[in-house]
Amino acid sequence: MKTIDPHRRSLLTMGLAALTATGLGLTLGPAAVASSGTGYVALGDSYSSGTGTRAYIADGTSCQRSTYAYPAIDAASLGLSLTFRACSGATVADVTNTQLSALTVDTGYVTISVGGNDAGFSSVLTTCALPSWLSNCNRAVDQAQATINTIVPGRLSSLYSAIRARAPHAKVIVVGYPRIFNGADCNALTWFSRSEESRLNTTADLLNGRTASAAAAAGFTFVNPTSAFTGHAVCDRVEWLNGLSYPVTESYHPNRTGHANGLVPLTQPVFGLPVALGRASAAAEARSSARSLARDARRWAAADRTVTPKPFVAPDLTTPRAKAAARAAGVDLSSRASIDRADRAFQAKQDAAWAKTR
Repeated sequence: MKTIDPHRRSLLTMGLAALTATGLGLTLGPAAVASSGTGYVALGDSYSSGTGTRAYIADGTSCQRSTYAYPAIDAASLGLSLTFRACSGATVADVTNTQLSALTVDTGYVTISVGGNDAGFSSVLTTCALPSWLSNCNRAVDQAQATINTIVPGRLSSLYSAIRARAPHAKVIVVGYPRIFNGADCNALTWFSRSEESRLNTTADLLNGRTASAAAAAGFTFVNPTSAFTGHAVCDRVEWLNGLSYPVTESYHPNRTGHANGLVPLTQPVFGLPVALGRASAAAEARSSARSLARDARRWAAADRTVTPKPFVAPDLTTPRAKAAARAAGVDLSSRASIDRADRAFQAKQDAAWAKTR
């Protein structure tokens, strides 16, 4: 039987009261550049910074960099000197403008995950988590997929060229995004349908495909976490990704186990280096590096503060907009049965309308 995380249980309890009241590594294209040096720079967004692990270094920013994230563990395991630049909320433009200055001709290794914020994935999740009488998930997903197909590839290509120019000898590892959902919604305060979860997973696959192509063209190695996280999605018995959580900013990101058991085994072998520390020792060494990582990160704190966090927003059916939509849909907000019944009805209509456009 699934055990609900205590942080999530707290959120569910508060929310229900409110309702009642109202991979594989892949390198193609140009030959990969042989690495020289032990300097390792971790670039990217929240999936690399460690959002979701609930413990962050005190660097004076909202980047949510964690010693439980795969970059810190990889660096400790392989004996590399880590410059931790990944930052929650970062888009391709943010990486270009605030993170690439950490790269030099002596940089030996680079990891990066980016593109999800360019596609607006957190806002799409926010939309899809709402009851269907209050939102249209299919429309939000369509917009995200259009962005992934038409805008993101060019942005990634330019970014990867800039990385290679600044770090000509580095081995660059591009990390994709896992599928978040398993087809069920076990969270009492979200309304993801099976069809919505399927389309959201397909969107992650689409982004991974576009990212892999751009990485291959640049001669970088792409690692896809999809297979590794299968069986460990939100609402699986052993979750490697947080569902709706408290604080809400922790939601829909890899947790500590997801980094340690999912992302580290994917990324670490690609460095091509001997493992200097075993798993437990590496984790302890990573945690002990918090002060030095924070001290180093403060050099760029002013730039990091220009990055806007893009967190998931939990459904709130007490807002004027929600109340107006409920009245229009004939929903009794004091009745969970009424809320859910209308959600299913509107979802069916939206799915039928979307299917006609295919």
